Amino acid sequence: MNTDPSDHVSLPDEQPTMRLLARPTDTNPAGDIFGGWIMSQVDLAGSIAASRRSLGRTVTVAVNSFHFKKPVYVGDLISCYTKIEKVGNTSITVLVEIYAERRPEKTECIKVTEARLTYVAVDENGLPRPVNQ
Repeated sequence: MNTDPSDHVSLPDEQPTMRLLARPTDTNPAGDIFGGWIMSQVDLAGSIAASRRSLGRTVTVAVNSFHFKKPVYVGDLISCYTKIEKVGNTSITVLVEIYAERRPEKTECIKVTEARLTYVAVDENGLPRPVNQ
């Protein structure tokens, strides 16, 4: 669990889209938090931002990039921040940044993951619909 002091950052000033605690049930066989669990949280946070922007249902159509920068450990408080990067006719590209707060007695904050995902707004029939510009 050693980290370089230069890895420590502050949380962004805005409100996170999601916050949750990494639990023992989320680990891989090595005891670290499973990458698939983190990917799931990234997709959930991104979909919240996309649905808010589109004012309705969205579906994930692409994971444009995904970078695991540092591991996540049991007990880390995970904060998911989102930013709309691009809005097309029916699509929305979202940047998702994940930060981990460690060691409650001396909080360490580390950026652990960054990803870009594209969502498409869909209607009640699951067909693409225009995003309100």
